Parts: sequence; C-alpha cells; structure tokens
Amino acid sequence: MSSLAPVWIEAGHHAAKTTLVFLHGIGGGKKGFQSSVDFFAKQGFRALAWDMPGYGDSQLDGTLSFESLAASLEDMLDAAKLEKAVLVGHSMGGMVALQVFTRCPSRIAGLVIAASSPAFGQQDGDFQKQFVAQRLAPLDAGQTMADVANRLIPSMVAPLALPQGAVLAQYPAGLALAHACMSAVPPSTYRASLNALVKFEQRAALPTINVPTLCLAGEHDKTAPPEVLRRMAQKIKGAEYECIEGVGHLMSFEQEAPFHAAVLNFLSRHF
Repeated sequence: MSSLAPVWIEAGHHAAKTTLVFLHGIGGGKKGFQSSVDFFAKQGFRALAWDMPGYGDSQLDGTLSFESLAASLEDMLDAAKLEKAVLVGHSMGGMVALQVFTRCPSRIAGLVIAASSPAFGQQDGDFQKQFVAQRLAPLDAGQTMADVANRLIPSMVAPLALPQGAVLAQYPAGLALAHACMSAVPPSTYRASLNALVKFEQRAALPTINVPTLCLAGEHDKTAPPEVLRRMAQKIKGAEYECIEGVGHLMSFEQEAPFHAAVLNFLSRHF
C-alpha cells in the first residue's frame, strides 16, 4: 500500500451480507470508531473505518475538498473490494457520505447521517469567514490542536457529559478518546478541512437519495441541531429520523451504547 493509498481498519468476515463504512468528523480519525468496528463485526457485519486524507495514517495529496474526499472514499471501496456499503457518517463524515452518494450512488446500499447537515449553515461569505477565523484563532495564536480540543469538546457535548471546568484527567474514556483524536489532527489538515466545510452544499441531492437512510440526531447538539436532521429526513424519501437523548454533537463518544443500538436497529430492519 502506497503512502497515498486509502487507509482503514476493519473487522468481520469479507463474506458478510452487509458492510459498514464509518466516516469520521473534522476532529476525528479511524481510531475513534475502533470499538464500533469491533461491535458491528460481532453482530455479523463487515465493518471498516477510514482515515480521511490528511488524517491519522493517511496522507493528503494536494487540496482537500468534498469532491476529492468522495473520490478517495471510492478508491477505498475499490481497495477493500467492496461493491456496495452502508455509509455511517458522523458530522463532516455525514457530509462526505452525501457527497459520495452523488458521485457513485450504485455503490451505496444505505446511509446513516449522524449529527450532520446537508449544507454548511448560512451560505454567506462573511459568515463563513467569521466561522473559519473563530475556529482557527487558537492555532493562529500559536496554540496546539490539543488546545483546540480543550476549547471545543466541552462546548460540543451534553450539559452533564463533563464536570464544570473538567481537565483532561477527569474526562470519561469516550471523551478522552475524542480529545486524543482531535489533538492528533495535523493543523494543516484541520485548516484545509474547515475551508472545505464552509463550502459544502448538497441540499439538492436529498430528494435523489433512494436507499434506506437514517438521520440520527443528538438531543443537545448545537452544531447540528435535531431540527436540522429532522428536516433532512423529511426531504429524503422513506428516510427515518431518530434523536438520541442525553448526548450532544459527539454522540458516540459520549454514549456509545445508544448510538450502536440506533444504528443496529436501523440495519436490522433494512439489511
């Protein structure tokens, strides 16, 4: 495998009827889905989780855009010898899943769009610039991605997920993993991902989706509020909507069991 080849982890039998591919968010990586890969393999699925280009063990070749991410994921499907897969995308990973459907719909068996959106907020140049500037302020001030994680993670979780003023040593295991994943993202990748994120727009694609789809929200998610996921489900024929109680944007890191239960329940009825 070359340095620019797709990078993923996997578990389960290659002859499994259904394969899941987990797609991480802007502060994630394949390691954030290791336990999900293991869990669903034990349920009889083949399960994979990739590193987006520029993340983890995957190299970024050139620019990062949703078009390039979709092409890279299609390359991963080829490399893993997958004709079809159910994509489980969290946050930015959910956006990648939508982009991939527009690129190669015949290869997508189903979609789980978790804590995500079909477009980035307000399509306004000033709003986008302010958002990127705000998110990059710590890096521009000479801080590290660990400092970014210290700032962002408490704002992304449910109110009771962390003690007030908690330091990393007080984080539950799931959120400590989220912190480790975000801390490991190269600053250049984080910058490139943010600049791609604010250009994302796939609302027009929603009515074209013709595979089983679950739009999965977190009750306390302020980044991708439940109403956004509910409206998205309404625009996809036959799509289901579910909201996990007691979690925020980092749903699977906060409470893995209900996240797994929601996905497994969806899969059991469609695959």
